[in-house]
Amino acid sequence: MDQLSNAAATLLSSRDRGWRGLDAEFLHIRAGRTHVPGLQTHRLGIHFGPTVNAHCQCDGRDLRRQQKHGDIDIVPAGLEGWWEDDRDCTILRLTIRPELLETAARELGQDPEGVSLTPQFQLRDARLESIAWAIKAEIEATVPSDRTYADTLGMALAIRLLESNGQRRIGTAATGSTLTSRQQRRLAEFIEDHIDQSLSLADLAIVAGLSVSHLKPLFHGSFGMPVHKYVLARRVERAKLLLMTTDMPPAQVALETGFAHQSHMAHWMRRITGFTPSMITRMHS
Repeated sequence: MDQLSNAAATLLSSRDRGWRGLDAEFLHIRAGRTHVPGLQTHRLGIHFGPTVNAHCQCDGRDLRRQQKHGDIDIVPAGLEGWWEDDRDCTILRLTIRPELLETAARELGQDPEGVSLTPQFQLRDARLESIAWAIKAEIEATVPSDRTYADTLGMALAIRLLESNGQRRIGTAATGSTLTSRQQRRLAEFIEDHIDQSLSLADLAIVAGLSVSHLKPLFHGSFGMPVHKYVLARRVERAKLLLMTTDMPPAQVALETGFAHQSHMAHWMRRITGFTPSMITRMHS
């Protein structure tokens, strides 16, 4: 469920979001045949909306089927073929870079050098579909979440793809329900010291000395919220402090606290605190 550019119109895309390892596009596909070239990335396509009659040839298989909402095709890197639909349709196409899959393999306790995907067509997987629609919601959002949320979705997607290919998690026994006091302190200090930068789950996992999969539940257990929500809350608190104690313009405050722009800061400030930047400035003028 990939296509040449002249066969599709991009409705939504993650291209300007700065995501790493994962790209997402919501595409309108015109009726007819489209060639799928072999690429260096793994691709996943999820059918969205009304059923279409579809015919494809890929991996030596000739498949005729009714493509229904939520049906998933997985096309590993290097594989080519063609797809043909009898009417216009819409898909969510997710592109996964090999390095993200290798990181997911490590999280599963597998050898990253031996990681691979097998082609699957018209797959039904409720967990995979749920992650995919969460990714779609993120590229639909006019104001994006912190990038750590996209990292979380990308890792969840990669791990589920490997699990659906028969690779299960091993060696991930719980090490406790919370971080140690030292880990909590190091993480809190690192986030505060780098609040103006784009933080990733991988960065924070290194600081804590944990894998990403271990960090997420332990962080939640220690700080009472997921990583991306905590980072957003700290950005908002820092922005409030600067608005209250300096004459720095709001646009500069946004950049100093890691927001993409002033509107991005205002959206999350109002959502988290109930106040806009201008309201906070007036209250402390």
